[in-house]
Amino acid sequence: MSDLIELLVHDAESWRAWLESHHADHPGVWLVLQKQGGQTTALTYAQALDEALCFGWIDGQIARRDNDSYRQRFTPRRPNSPWSARNVEHVTRLTQTGRMRPAGIAAVDAAKAQGRWQAAYRGQADMQIPPDLVQALAANPPASATFDQLDAANRYAIVYRLNAVKRKTTRDRKLAEYVEMLARGEAIHPRKPRNGHR
Repeated sequence: MSDLIELLVHDAESWRAWLESHHADHPGVWLVLQKQGGQTTALTYAQALDEALCFGWIDGQIARRDNDSYRQRFTPRRPNSPWSARNVEHVTRLTQTGRMRPAGIAAVDAAKAQGRWQAAYRGQADMQIPPDLVQALAANPPASATFDQLDAANRYAIVYRLNAVKRKTTRDRKLAEYVEMLARGEAIHPRKPRNGHR
């Protein structure tokens, strides 16, 4: 784990109070969250994310802790970081209920000014294959066959990377590279062989 501190608070109100005092001068924390049935804290992931978004912070990787709880990394949102469609929806709800704080509003305003708000990406569960990828795969049967065999994480990796590109010339180049990769039977995240198999 990084050098961020572990933070254990009792509930969502305590997390909000901590953020109110420290959101502007702290690099982030490993926040302790409850597992289902856990007693270490009453703070859930959904509550923690809501409060973080209000102050311009964002969630990150997860780490093990114990049988009752786990740690999740929360840090201030980096400039120019992409927004997920899910977090755009959360912030819209938090704005409507008056819960957003100045730092969170500033993060949203910056994203809107730079076009990152409008370009929010969909999560893996809501992924849609872009039309240019559909056409490129239709024109290359070996690539299409490989794409059809990919797991969800590999499909999402391609779609996410294509959608993150802003310039059409760069997107066209990346699209061609991914189709060539697929035609060779390769994936962005190759499957690791299981023990005993090579």
